[in-house]
Amino acid sequence: MTGSPSATPTDPVLEQAIAELEDEMADLQLRHRDLFAHANAWAERHDAIMRLAPAGLRDETEARLRRIAIRWGLADGPRMTTQFPALPPG
Repeated sequence: MTGSPSATPTDPVLEQAIAELEDEMADLQLRHRDLFAHANAWAERHDAIMRLAPAGLRDETEARLRRIAIRWGLADGPRMTTQFPALPPG
């Protein structure tokens, strides 16, 4: 494991599956133009990845998948973590 001592341990197979999903999201959206078909394809991939997640990584994996879903418009939630005001305060 690399990173800081407080870093969460990861599973290489799980990491690969999440990386592949992130890389394929644009293609997944293009292949499934209908929102319901896209959401169904997402749900199938989500469930397959969650089956790979060890018990100790389930919550973290669920959160990561949720963030991916938010970015691609498949789940409600904020799409950014910080606001950048157009004008300086004052």
